[in-house]
Amino acid sequence: MSATSSSAKSRFPELAKYEVLEEVGHGGMATVYRARDRRLGREVALKVIHPHLRDSREVVSRFNAEARAVAKLRHPNIVEVFDVSEEGEAEQYLVAELLRGTTLRKLLQQHGAMPPEVAAAFALELLAAVAHANESGVVHRDIKPENVLIEHRPVRASAGDAAGSSGERVIVKLTDFGIAKLLDAQGVTSTGQVLGSPAHMAPEQIEGGDVDARADVFGIGVLLYECMVGHLPFEGNNPAQVLRRVLEGTYPPAQSARAIVGSRWSALLDRALAHAPDDRFGTAAAMREAVAAELARLSVVEPRDQVSAWLDDTAAYEAAHARVMIGRLVVLAGDARKAGDSIGAAGDYNRALAHDPDDPQLLRIVAGMNRADARARVLRRGGGVVLLMVGLGALAFGIGTALHAPAPQPATLDTAPVKPVFEPLPIASVAPSASALVTAHPVVIPVLRSPLPVPSAKPVDRALHLDLTPSMGVRVSVDGAPPRDVATGDVVAVDGKSHALAFSCPVCVAAARDVAVGDRDETLIVHLSIKPATLSIVGDGNKTYQLVEHPEIGVRVGANSVALGSEFERVTVKQIESGTTLAVRLHAGHVVEASF
Repeated sequence: MSATSSSAKSRFPELAKYEVLEEVGHGGMATVYRARDRRLGREVALKVIHPHLRDSREVVSRFNAEARAVAKLRHPNIVEVFDVSEEGEAEQYLVAELLRGTTLRKLLQQHGAMPPEVAAAFALELLAAVAHANESGVVHRDIKPENVLIEHRPVRASAGDAAGSSGERVIVKLTDFGIAKLLDAQGVTSTGQVLGSPAHMAPEQIEGGDVDARADVFGIGVLLYECMVGHLPFEGNNPAQVLRRVLEGTYPPAQSARAIVGSRWSALLDRALAHAPDDRFGTAAAMREAVAAELARLSVVEPRDQVSAWLDDTAAYEAAHARVMIGRLVVLAGDARKAGDSIGAAGDYNRALAHDPDDPQLLRIVAGMNRADARARVLRRGGGVVLLMVGLGALAFGIGTALHAPAPQPATLDTAPVKPVFEPLPIASVAPSASALVTAHPVVIPVLRSPLPVPSAKPVDRALHLDLTPSMGVRVSVDGAPPRDVATGDVVAVDGKSHALAFSCPVCVAAARDVAVGDRDETLIVHLSIKPATLSIVGDGNKTYQLVEHPEIGVRVGANSVALGSEFERVTVKQIESGTTLAVRLHAGHVVEASF
């Protein structure tokens, strides 16, 4: 054994029942070691709480009480607790099963956002664990990717090996149940530390209110959002900003942040992330049912197999999954359209289009639906007026017909009221006053020798078909009117005069289009450039810096404008001389700091 390893081992805690072998993790509350149970000869995970927490008698008392409650949990998706220290021991620790794998956090760092169905499959496993714990009276309080352990067993060569079956090759387990509550005692909070991870905590937990199972629903919602979108819903430059955003309940909807998430998954996440506990799923079991129902609708029969296949070959799986989902979504959208569910159909078509934005058939379908919806909206808004005008037009037609008839002879002129020369229209939805005008009073037709003047023609209506980049999230203002939301395929109805259209989006450079006088429909192609991000590098001005992903862009200490192709982009800033790197997430129109 080398001097270095001997020195490291001398710093390990010495326990009578366990031999500490190596440190495998270190957090704000405890250090995790791989250890060997001296009596049973098996390897275990040993979590030893830090000395400044161990020295609080109240913390130790609560730690032991709560740890024993957690140890009673028995569920395939919960890391099993084998043992807990006694109050009088020099070290305070938990002994749990040892998983040889990785964490969900490391998977996200390696792969980024997952296909929504893979993320949902992970959520099914975690929701089952949380539901079991909550029913046993244990609230986790700190659900985050770091606390999700994943063991992925590769396919074995032997054909009959059970480990080779897809669903059995992935183990997903939640750990650290109740840790935040265990340490929520006087002497811990006095340090000023926020117990739990700010971006994953429910608002009521931050405010010190009553915390129940719905706080864990919120935590799962944050985790699932990050898995589907690739970043947290609540973000900031420091914990205080994050906490404020959680308390305000402000975050970008998932489908806006990543279009392939789609409206249905986005709505499910919105419910899980609701600010008020009463607006969330009441239990983890209820949220699990909703996730399972959407997976079933999408014909994902064996969710675990999706996770296994994704872990086996991520790139190949994601390419194949996109093709499969496009086909399924198109079928579902068609069924919804036939059933009269235009909103559901639009959601599925738009999600399919997000997978393949250049598919001409999908573009035609979505554009056609948007045109139909635009016409329907116009008809709904003007329905009463249209019907009234039909009635009045018929009345005018009757009068005009009589006025153009040959003049009657004086000897036979009958000045008594004459019946209308048209039948009243049987329209139930016409306003009462219009109905009375049409049916209640007979019309006396005077003898006139010249026709009534004909009103001038109405300006010609025409349709402006929009082809937008980005295809969604854009607003348009016509002639200075209040802006409204539009997307590629939408139609703007205007008259034959000239018009000025202004296009904008929250992270885009505004663009204007002038439409000349005319009577023909036309397509407006509008490309909105994404606003650049500002990368502020804090460091030594005498050293050289580089964007690893974009070496052609020169950067230096101070503010740097970086052009983006989308609202968010992750980049790595490298200090050449030292080799130090920092990963930053650029946001269009915002300033992000990289400090060396």
